[in-house]
Amino acid sequence: MRINRMLLLAGCLSLGGCVPRIEVTAPKEPITINMNVKIEHEIHIKVDKDVEALLKDQNLF
Repeated sequence: MRINRMLLLAGCLSLGGCVPRIEVTAPKEPITINMNVKIEHEIHIKVDKDVEALLKDQNLF
């Protein structure tokens, strides 16, 4: 019984040295993000005939 306890203690002590080490370091070069974005849009407006005639008379658009 005493040998079992000693083996258990020896096993626990030997596993105590196996602690994983995690290291987080910053990169040496800065992070660059290249974005080539092309945005296109169209706007469609539906209006009543009376409003359309008024806009044509006023030459707003």
